[in-house]
Amino acid sequence: MPSQNRELLKTLTGSLLNLDTQNLPDKRVPLSDAIAKLVRPKMSIHILTTHSRSGAGVYELCRQFRGKDPQFTVSSLGIVSTVLTLVHLGLAKKLVATFTGDAYPTPAPNPIIQRGLDENKIEIENWTILTFPLRFLAGAFGIPYLPVRSLVGSDMAKENQEWFETEPGSEFGKLKAYRPDLAIVHAIAADQSGNAILTAPYGEDAFGAWAAKEGIILTCERIVAPELIRRYSHLVKIPGSMVKAVCEVPFGAHPGGVSNQGIKELDAYADDYDFLEELRLASKSKEQMDQWCDKYVFSWKSWEGYLDTIGKTRLWSLKGKADQDSWHSELIELWEKIDFAARPGPMEWMIAVAARKIAERIQAQNYQTILAGVGASNLAAWLGYYKLRELKTEVQLIAEIGFYGYQPRPADPFIFNYRNIPTCKMLSGIETVMGIFMGGAAAQCIGVIGAGQLDRFGNINSTKIGKTFLVGSGGANDICSSAREVLVTAIQDKSRFVPNVSYITSPGKRVKTIVSNFGVLTKQGDQLALSGYFDYGKPEDQAVEEIKANCGWDLKVSDQLEKILAPAPDELNLIRLFDPKRQFLGKK
Repeated sequence: MPSQNRELLKTLTGSLLNLDTQNLPDKRVPLSDAIAKLVRPKMSIHILTTHSRSGAGVYELCRQFRGKDPQFTVSSLGIVSTVLTLVHLGLAKKLVATFTGDAYPTPAPNPIIQRGLDENKIEIENWTILTFPLRFLAGAFGIPYLPVRSLVGSDMAKENQEWFETEPGSEFGKLKAYRPDLAIVHAIAADQSGNAILTAPYGEDAFGAWAAKEGIILTCERIVAPELIRRYSHLVKIPGSMVKAVCEVPFGAHPGGVSNQGIKELDAYADDYDFLEELRLASKSKEQMDQWCDKYVFSWKSWEGYLDTIGKTRLWSLKGKADQDSWHSELIELWEKIDFAARPGPMEWMIAVAARKIAERIQAQNYQTILAGVGASNLAAWLGYYKLRELKTEVQLIAEIGFYGYQPRPADPFIFNYRNIPTCKMLSGIETVMGIFMGGAAAQCIGVIGAGQLDRFGNINSTKIGKTFLVGSGGANDICSSAREVLVTAIQDKSRFVPNVSYITSPGKRVKTIVSNFGVLTKQGDQLALSGYFDYGKPEDQAVEEIKANCGWDLKVSDQLEKILAPAPDELNLIRLFDPKRQFLGKK
């Protein structure tokens, strides 16, 4: 090529590249300006939840609309953590969610929600962890509905008839599309135009953002050059064309965290558990919550002021806790406090026996995956998984928000903790894990869940009892609707084991086994019967009478009753390593 042609080619290509990298629309604004310009009263606002969520966005809504009665409809996968402040401050009139309450360290009702319901200030629209994002996906597709198995036969189907249609005798229902007005999204990085990297696990994915009628307010850890966005284009989930404002807020997911998925240019940080527990305690009374809001929401003038309130040492420690090997040092710190020689308590009995039953069912039915909920059911699944691995039985642990094939690490029993992410064989989102690997055409999955209340048919209630709101479905209804079979762990007494639950969150058709703190119930026909009792040292007749006395219906007893032996030392050791602080095991 002649030299003059080479120079011309260089000039032309250089101009094209400069146009593409230097003339991008600049949507960078302070978060306060974005909220002031784009949010108005009575909007439906979606707070996107992957493994991260925009805590900074929630705070700014609180700061700008305090005392103004905006009557927002707030949709979020979980109305938990700082999202509860929108309810406490009277900013949310309607909540659209799958789980509403406290999630850490254990699932529980939250007093802020109960106060809002008692005072008729809020309305809750309950969905499941699978149907929630699929509504937004239909909205993003621009189609009227999607067919789903979930919800059919539950009281959620009755409550949401405006959005969910069923036909008599059909195992499917029509889930209608939903489009919020605006979405608030947190990303680990974005360029100045809003092309944004979201790191897995993807949770509800970007469907709610894609479906938003008026676009997206994007908060991010860092605004980066377009070259970095291109380098990780396979992780870009939000295109800049959908974004109205780009707001750089380091640690903007706090008290949640951000995973970096090996992006060496960007830092990860873990959830701030201490902060979450402080918020949980503060929510117990209006006065305490007011003080909490004054300190964390209203006392600072800029985001840097908030980070100063949290403290640099604490923030740096969260970065350390996001490291995949950080469980080593944490376990060393806790080691001396673990009483490996202690006699097993009722929760440890229940978890160990449930793990045995999980292993038995998987070996009998050749199930390929285990999907467990939070709490004792999760610890049972973890223990069952390792039992099967010792037996050289192949099985994969999966978790709702996108974990596939993970190996749980000691020291932290919270199912979605950051140390478990690098152990996954695959990272995806809810629609993949719940829709394909748990409930798909080729799926062979056993579900393991807890229950606030259950009845003789195996129906489960985790939503409400009378005027008391519990927490909602989360993934329980999806599991009971689509897994091959379901095992339930539950503390047994007459208030929890009732003849008929007052609200069917999850129909009991696929529930086959209940493991309580007394024994094991199995489905015989369409009802549960006692099939085994724990060997607490009592004669069989006394053990059976105690179990029946703690059951709200006339419990049938199997002709061949199993005497179940105590947890073995290796079972107890693993359970205690998984939960060294005894968050789920309970204090001694």
